[in-house]
Amino acid sequence: MDADPIFVNEGDLDAARALVESAEHAELFLYPGDQHYFADSSVPSYDADAAALLTRRVLDFLRDR
Repeated sequence: MDADPIFVNEGDLDAARALVESAEHAELFLYPGDQHYFADSSVPSYDADAAALLTRRVLDFLRDR
């Protein structure tokens, strides 16, 4: 999530950007919001739309490789 304080403020976003820059086949997708566990359906921060988009992007990536 683009406003997740853990991801954005603790260096994970910078590391993700560096990884994408160094990889031949990589993309970085940021989802709107501030929840850390947005794809975990067992917690209140679950975002069904963002989780579905994440799943579709992962499956597309795996299919294309």
